[in-house]
Amino acid sequence: MSDNPLNKVNGFGQSIWLDFINRSILSDGTLKRLIQNDDLAGLTSNPAIFEKAISRDTTYADDIARFDHSGVTPEMLYVSLILEDIGSAADHFFPVYERTAGRDGYVSIEVSPLLARDSEASIQEARELWRRLNRPNIMIKIPGTEEGLTAVRTLLAEGINVNVTLLFSVERYARVLETYLQALEERLSQGLPLSNVASVASFFLSRIDVQIDALLDKIVGDVPEAKIARVLRGRAAIASAALAYRHFQSVTKTPRWQVLARAGGNAQRLLWASTGTKDPAYSTIKYIEPLVAVDTVNTLPLETLNAYREQGQPSLCIEESIADADEVMTQLASVGVDIAALMQALEEEGIRKFVGPYQAVLSTLDSLRKSG
Repeated sequence: MSDNPLNKVNGFGQSIWLDFINRSILSDGTLKRLIQNDDLAGLTSNPAIFEKAISRDTTYADDIARFDHSGVTPEMLYVSLILEDIGSAADHFFPVYERTAGRDGYVSIEVSPLLARDSEASIQEARELWRRLNRPNIMIKIPGTEEGLTAVRTLLAEGINVNVTLLFSVERYARVLETYLQALEERLSQGLPLSNVASVASFFLSRIDVQIDALLDKIVGDVPEAKIARVLRGRAAIASAALAYRHFQSVTKTPRWQVLARAGGNAQRLLWASTGTKDPAYSTIKYIEPLVAVDTVNTLPLETLNAYREQGQPSLCIEESIADADEVMTQLASVGVDIAALMQALEEEGIRKFVGPYQAVLSTLDSLRKSG
């Protein structure tokens, strides 16, 4: 076996995807090398990633200058530019898709973050993105909001691959998995194939610790609660993810799931997202090894992927994380942390953090369009 930790993770049943895209890695051979050397198996994108790419890469300006701007809005221009990048990335990963029989090789593109609370508009935009990209290894990202779940079920039932994103709580994840099962059951009842439908549920990690650590840091003094708070720092995200995986395990053992699996249904894998460490006190690779698990995906920013190649020592550690998870949650509650309220706040914050860059890139494109 290769000494590369990224190759070893693949051997434990977890796929590594890249949480990054720009035109340089598509054109200079970087993405091709990551696929060949590191077993990179997919790619995710979001408005924040594209805002950085478009604002910093001059090759977009050349495309904008050549564009026919008559009747074209900044939104239309944005979609045109990112479809080119996403399509190119999907073509890079198509051999992975074929080699893994549709398990991996996916590239995710997100509907407008302005639609997070609009089911019907999300459905319409997702259909249009799916139609225009016209590749089987595309996933459409839909936020796992209340409104998003309606869109998720409709799209999956139609055979459109979905990456359900912005998940922070085990309870919301459980509803996402239920939605997936319902969509497959709907297809099965209509005599439609299940094997060509793929989905992941993206559970966000580092943002959970940022939010909860800030509360724990306010518990000070020579009191038992302060001592507990210090021990709990940086443990909430991994505990939450481990409990989500435990739920995944329990559902995939049920007779209900076995019926769908025998009919060709693919498991909706948990995808660990927001894995770039935000607290400098923590290891750069904090959110990787504790969550190595069969039938999961870990999507890494480029700098985190590079760090793991140098530092990683993977093994199947998820059961150890599960063993600690209930106690972590109990202790968080004992010091007054309201997990449910915080996870709802994180969902709202997550939407805002994508809306801001999306609006910024539209403003940038509008300026470039006018100056061109």
